[in-house]
Amino acid sequence: QVQLVESGGGLVQPGGSLRLSCAASGSFFSINSMGWYRQAPGKERELVAGINSGGSTQYGDSVKGRFTISRDNAKRMVYLQMNSLKPEDPAVYYCNADIRRYSWGIRNDCWGQGTQVTVSS
Repeated sequence: QVQLVESGGGLVQPGGSLRLSCAASGSFFSINSMGWYRQAPGKERELVAGINSGGSTQYGDSVKGRFTISRDNAKRMVYLQMNSLKPEDPAVYYCNADIRRYSWGIRNDCWGQGTQVTVSS
């Protein structure tokens, strides 16, 4: 089975920084795109940032210029550097990965369990 495990969430003051990490484990051929989503209470899950296997990135409008996504293919990890955190950023942040299970095919859309980010003074 494929597992995604996030870490790095916590409490930070407005204007502060956090770095989220997500590690993929299990048996699979490769990882296509990876990304971070977030869901605040009463709101729908939204894309924060995504990165494809070639390193091209995309960001949600609300985090552009503040958040940076990166990945380490050798370590099977994706990171989210969050700077200048705002009161509207608190949410559960979820790691997502488009996994290719075998060289000949089969793709799985995998999710981590989520990590809480809280921004408060």
